[in-house]
Amino acid sequence: MKVEIWSDVVCPWCYIGKRRFELALAGFEHRKQVEVIWRSYQLDPEAPRNSEQTVNEVLAQKYGVDLAGAAEMNKRVSTIAAQDGLEYHLESARHLNTFDAHRLVHLAATHHLQDAMEERLFKAYFTDGIALGETEELVKLAVEVGIDADEARAVLESSTYADEVRADFQRARMLGIQGVPFYAVDEKYGISGAQPSEVFKEVLEKGWAESHPLLKIGSVTQDAGTCDGDTCATS
Repeated sequence: MKVEIWSDVVCPWCYIGKRRFELALAGFEHRKQVEVIWRSYQLDPEAPRNSEQTVNEVLAQKYGVDLAGAAEMNKRVSTIAAQDGLEYHLESARHLNTFDAHRLVHLAATHHLQDAMEERLFKAYFTDGIALGETEELVKLAVEVGIDADEARAVLESSTYADEVRADFQRARMLGIQGVPFYAVDEKYGISGAQPSEVFKEVLEKGWAESHPLLKIGSVTQDAGTCDGDTCATS
């Protein structure tokens, strides 16, 4: 089974959704047969590479509220995140472009470290207040998950994986995805938003049952010989 997850590493609900999906997957009987692929998505493709503008300021402009109102919005989502075991410090978060961070996730995938890279980027932004638009900061994060510094720097200083990131964007548009997180299970079922773990598990089980149907047995001969447990009919 394949689960594709579209997310942006500056999306607070995407990190919450990651935790809830992980909880569902941990309780799924066939979890070792599930391939999880992280897909790129940008909430604001026009965001500057680096900025001193705070997330509170961006929210205030977007929703037409004052800074206190924006701070209260972030406080609410931080409280929800804490219930899922996450520590948010949105007062330290800055509005920035995530394109290079997504390229780093694609690099990590070639080393089978995609999930670890995604996790570290989330924590870096929401908990540690790290500027994800700065090349050297991204290099440090890559090294932490096991990627060579020179390889990460070479990728970030070039256009490598830019086409792969844009392909993820394009596929999201083709599927009609308008927000993240979004989960596609075997390209049959779509889950939008950071749903409760029970919802994720239900869809995983349904998808597995459809792709691995039980053998349907029909009666061909009424008196055919069978063994039931340790008992076999001999007459």
